[in-house]
Amino acid sequence: MTVLDRFFEKDRAALSRIISFIENREDGYLRLLSRLYPNCGKGYKIGITGPPGAGKSTLVDKLASYYLEEGHSVGIIAVDPTSPFTGGALLGDRIRMQELSGKGEVFIRSMATRGSGGGLAAATREVSMVMDAFGCDIVIIETVGVGQVELDIAEVCNTTVVVLVPESGDGVQTLKAGLMEIANIFAVNKADRQGSGRLVSEIRHMLDTRQKRDDWNLPVVKTEAVNNVGIEGLKGKIDLHREFLLSQKSAEERLMERARYELNMITRNRIIDTVVPELLDEQTVNYYARIISEGEVDPYSVAEELVSGIDIKKKVKV
Repeated sequence: MTVLDRFFEKDRAALSRIISFIENREDGYLRLLSRLYPNCGKGYKIGITGPPGAGKSTLVDKLASYYLEEGHSVGIIAVDPTSPFTGGALLGDRIRMQELSGKGEVFIRSMATRGSGGGLAAATREVSMVMDAFGCDIVIIETVGVGQVELDIAEVCNTTVVVLVPESGDGVQTLKAGLMEIANIFAVNKADRQGSGRLVSEIRHMLDTRQKRDDWNLPVVKTEAVNNVGIEGLKGKIDLHREFLLSQKSAEERLMERARYELNMITRNRIIDTVVPELLDEQTVNYYARIISEGEVDPYSVAEELVSGIDIKKKVKV
């Protein structure tokens, strides 16, 4: 049997190998994704994001336990900081979640940031797709912090939970960092600590002063993940959001929306991977950087000249 055959037979080792193959962008990974794509679309994707130290890993651990108890298969993608020695993920989340393995059908994968932004978002989207094709009913994506990657990942997930803690500082300022736009649910974790009530009030005040998004009232849930308090309530809000999404659009509309998003994302990434390195090889960059720095030309004109002189359709093979 091939690795792909074993994958479709629910072989976890084959799942791991295929994820590594795609993460490393090995030759043929696009053809492999093409083979897997028809088996996708059934898994529900939940994003868990928030500042470092908010207790996201513990929250994911407890949340996954509830889904496992209900008989669901769960895939977890934990985006870890990069090890300065190996360049790989530090695997802290996998260590913290190791108790999950005895609770049911769960697969945990750590991914290293590798200092990457959009590339990480693309790889995470693809790995979540692989877990979906493997048959994971629930795919939980936990991101390492708050930034552009988190904003991108929110596009991949059906429900995004933003986790904050009293120690985050000024809650209002924190929410201005793009979180208000990506959140479907707010979880104030470590709610037994001083200042949690004030943070909840600040979030609710901001929600009251803005227009509702698609008639969904963004809930604020207090949790104590380490004590397993409030997790069931958080899961309940996620389930309600899932029901809300199903009620808003027909199956055909959801499929069309998914196809539009994926076509745009995949094509953009292929252009970046294929065209940009050719346009901006080191010699070209050095030449234009020199004449820009000397005031002979501006970077906008250079970019326009480079792009206008290329036939992208001939160079990109999606």
